[in-house]
Amino acid sequence: MKAKASSSGAVAVSASQRVHNTGVYIARHWQLYLIFILPAVVLTLIFKYVPMGGVLIAFQDYNPFRGILGSEWVGLEHFQRFMSSPDFQRYLVNTLKLSVYGLLWGFPVPIILAFLLNRIESKKIKQKIQLVLYMPNFISVIVLCGMVRVLLSVTGPLNGLLHSSINFMTIPEAFRPIYIISGIWQGAGWSSIMYTASLSNASKDLKEAAMIDGANLLQQIMTVEWPAIKDMVVIQFILQAGNIMSIGFEKAYALQTDLNLQTSEIIATYVYKRGLIDGDYSFSTAVGLFNTVVNVILLIAVNKIVAKMNDGKGL
Repeated sequence: MKAKASSSGAVAVSASQRVHNTGVYIARHWQLYLIFILPAVVLTLIFKYVPMGGVLIAFQDYNPFRGILGSEWVGLEHFQRFMSSPDFQRYLVNTLKLSVYGLLWGFPVPIILAFLLNRIESKKIKQKIQLVLYMPNFISVIVLCGMVRVLLSVTGPLNGLLHSSINFMTIPEAFRPIYIISGIWQGAGWSSIMYTASLSNASKDLKEAAMIDGANLLQQIMTVEWPAIKDMVVIQFILQAGNIMSIGFEKAYALQTDLNLQTSEIIATYVYKRGLIDGDYSFSTAVGLFNTVVNVILLIAVNKIVAKMNDGKGL
């Protein structure tokens, strides 16, 4: 008992001594920390925290000439106006459908790609395939949308292959598949990097033992490779599920036409049109804040659900 007490005391002393030494070191070299940390802190305050004051616009009848401090306070009027509008349900449903379908269809693809890449023995062939898969990620969103419009135009390659003259960009029902499939093509390869890196931690000895025992490909993946990437999959799923309402505005707006507005008009594009085009800053800020609050609620809810299903492991 005395030996245990003395060892625990030594650990406590050593820990306090390390803290003391760290404090002394920082005090001696405070100029170094000031030079390197202060710019980052200042930039974070200026570009991250100071703009948060603009959230007050959502609760005001904002006048650019009077500013935030001089504008009239209206409370939750803009939120009530948005949620009582006849188009509120359509914008919300379009946003949720585009995000949820994109998550359900797109989330498994990088994982499958990582498993397939992990089966390739030749490093040269694997590197060439990875290069082809990663390249679409470096294409600008606007350039990607231009490629999609050319591909699906009346005189485009797809219609030439089908011997038809369908303008897919004007069909409301085609917008979601176009948006989601093009997004998977662009980002799946790049998203597979994390899973490919995690698979490098999988035990090769266990894999060889499973092969010797006669395990098939699926059994090898489930018993050896899946445990190596399980935590990464959980984290990525929580983050993506928590960003369900955060659909990229640029791509939705670039693929939008007057004839597919029924399914392509989402909250992000609505905020842009009301805020920057119509100049209704307070209303658009309220809609954007509503979108952010829903995102935070979803993130917390998904994290708790996944933690219960994953032995208490979440973010």
